[in-house]
Amino acid sequence: MIVAGVGFRRSVEAGEIVALVEQALERAAIARDALKSLATIEALTALPAFREAARRLDVVATTVAQATLVETAPHVRTQSARSIAAHGVGSVAEAAALAAAGSHSKLILERIASASATCALARSETSS
Repeated sequence: MIVAGVGFRRSVEAGEIVALVEQALERAAIARDALKSLATIEALTALPAFREAARRLDVVATTVAQATLVETAPHVRTQSARSIAAHGVGSVAEAAALAAAGSHSKLILERIASASATCALARSETSS
């Protein structure tokens, strides 16, 4: 199972999130139909751009609790001082992807960024 974790500014458009996720899948050489979930933190899941991006990608919109996000911090590769100060983790995108993919997940694409969003990919190690 592949999960795309995203972080973004509240002003982001759904199209920017979708384009960034598609770019991430291309960089990782992963077929679009392998993507099963779009994940982000609780504070962002209710925003229309996130819900619309998940709908356009035809995947489940997954909420990652703040406590779960912080638990993944030791496994995050990117260390953004801004993200650490705001969310307690080096990369919201990487942490959300890892958390939503489950306890035996592996980061397969580190955070990439667009003007208003970030995206990282994780794979559940319990499935192919």
